[in-house]
Amino acid sequence: MMKGLKKWRLFSMLAALVFFLAACGQEQISTLTPRGPVASEQFDLLILSTAIMTFVIIVVVVIYVLALMKFRRSKVGEDTIPEQVEGNTKLEIVWTIIPIILLLILAVPTVWLTYKQAEVSGMEQVDEEGNKTALTVNVTAKLYWWEFEYPDLGIVTAQELVVPTGEKVYFNLKAADVKHSFWIPSIGGKLDTNVENVNKFYLEFDKESEGLKDGVFYGKCAELCGPSHALMDFKVKTLNREDFDAWVAAALEEPTAPTEDLAVQGEQLFVDNSCIGCHATSGAGSAGGQGPSLATFGDRNRIAGYLEHNEENLKGWIKNSQEYKEGNTMPVYPDLTDEELNALAAYLMGLSVENRE
Repeated sequence: MMKGLKKWRLFSMLAALVFFLAACGQEQISTLTPRGPVASEQFDLLILSTAIMTFVIIVVVVIYVLALMKFRRSKVGEDTIPEQVEGNTKLEIVWTIIPIILLLILAVPTVWLTYKQAEVSGMEQVDEEGNKTALTVNVTAKLYWWEFEYPDLGIVTAQELVVPTGEKVYFNLKAADVKHSFWIPSIGGKLDTNVENVNKFYLEFDKESEGLKDGVFYGKCAELCGPSHALMDFKVKTLNREDFDAWVAAALEEPTAPTEDLAVQGEQLFVDNSCIGCHATSGAGSAGGQGPSLATFGDRNRIAGYLEHNEENLKGWIKNSQEYKEGNTMPVYPDLTDEELNALAAYLMGLSVENRE
């Protein structure tokens, strides 16, 4: 008896812990702290559906408990048969109408919101001079990284999405290899990226990311895509329109040539080892590179999407990327010497859009 009670106590403690921890989250990565109109609308729908489900559960549990208490054997005896209600027209109408009403309460806003957030006609609107009035980003998901192309600006980045606040940003989503899913928990989503078609939607970013932990919102792949699926993250920097325009202007400039001897040596090694054949070092260009653009590498806060951004992790990644992200398509370079790795790290850490002189 006591053993059974201990098990129930443990279960109760775990249930209570789950209940309280369910509300825990950080605003840069939690759906429970929406930071944009899209996320807020989805959050409100989540609360509505949770309230309806909670109401149904409470009603069912109350009826169940009352039935147990009223018709228990010790109270009504062994031979008592409760009144049978099969064929009771009034009861059948009640338990048919109530679920229909609850379904309508949930279905109407769900369908309305689905169509509202799928409305992307604003993507094609132009001003009097024929220029697009809204920012569009082409997102391509690859094993296991993200490419972001700004087709109307002539900019391509990777692993770090930069967007303005206070306006709709439209997205064209596709995958280069297998199905992935684009999701920024605090901002909204998620939506699949497919190889055979392009999915379109929009997001709005209310808050600048500068004050957040690490200075970014976090995005993730939300579709199981391979052995390193859990490590397929990306970061989102949100800027006010003035700062975003300054970032665009800097991204379109040619990268600053390194001046320190070690970085100069690293640039030459970057060319000699054919790294330049897969990785662009300028933000200006077109999409479709075999490897991610490194134009903003020095501005990132993570290496390979999840490692702390420092030279030691970078050198480990260059030498044997498979050790960090199994199944990725980057070649390994086990024969590089420590001196060569130091030089490459110095060069790559100097590739920056935000800190150009």
